[in-house]
Amino acid sequence: MRILKIGKNDAGQRLDKFLTKAVKGLPLSMMYKAIRTKKIKVNRARAKENQVLLEGDEIQLFIKDEFFDLPQNDNSALATIKPKLSIIYEDENILLLNKRPGVLVHEDTAGGENTLILHVKAYLYQNGEYDPADEQSFAPALCNRIDRNTGGIVIAAKNAASLRAMNEKIKQNEVSKFYLCAAHGKMPKKAETLRGYLRKDSEKNLVTVSDAPLKGGKNIETRYRVLCEKNGNSLLEVELITGRTHQIRAHLAHVGHPLLGDGKYGKNRAEKGRGYKYQALYAYKLIFDRVGMDSVLSYLEGRTFSIPESDVWFLEDFA
Repeated sequence: MRILKIGKNDAGQRLDKFLTKAVKGLPLSMMYKAIRTKKIKVNRARAKENQVLLEGDEIQLFIKDEFFDLPQNDNSALATIKPKLSIIYEDENILLLNKRPGVLVHEDTAGGENTLILHVKAYLYQNGEYDPADEQSFAPALCNRIDRNTGGIVIAAKNAASLRAMNEKIKQNEVSKFYLCAAHGKMPKKAETLRGYLRKDSEKNLVTVSDAPLKGGKNIETRYRVLCEKNGNSLLEVELITGRTHQIRAHLAHVGHPLLGDGKYGKNRAEKGRGYKYQALYAYKLIFDRVGMDSVLSYLEGRTFSIPESDVWFLEDFA
């Protein structure tokens, strides 16, 4: 028999969700069967797969040791990496980071380990705020993603409670996200909310935007405001009302104003010679509109965080 004690970062999860992370060698079918047949109990009582775990709970597992004997990850790298992070804001729960264009947030299918999340883990490990050896089911995580070639603010959660709270706020559209971008041509209006439908092709990592509903598509809303016009191009502030894959890039291209430097949804041959190595898009501002007094992140309500204009590499073309 093995006993797993639920710590602070494990609490609040369903039993089955916790076990998939804490006992990775246990097949799902066997896990559910073991719960049904009382070979997995909580506080020595019969458990249910959807039972929410509390800090201090004990899980008794009457299963073979072989399910626990997977090789452990080597975390020695966390001690040797020199974290390269541009920190905008930090407290005991979260980090707000300025991700530079060209940096991966997570490891992709092609491999590669020099990712933003790895540097976050190394930073917290070296500061004594995270030790994988002390965790059964939690690791620091990013709450939002930004494309590799887009820069901007990324939110990292240091503990499970803040991760759940932040993910819920983003899901409920209670965090407003603003971008700066440079688009081809002059926009037809100084401000407008664009509406349409977006369908994603995961295999090609490409999306399609249409004014009419698409099979398998989702509705999108993209609100823009023209800040400046120069040399036949427009500097825009864009607020994402919905947050779909490649939404800003594809939506603006769909209405005839692709981003400068965007080789996927526009043509960037001419811009490359002008230093546009990446699409001219930067997630530069977050506003925590509503957080709620019962949230671990209640102190963030009403606060605005932004990146200095000097960090947005394409703004100099509109000076």
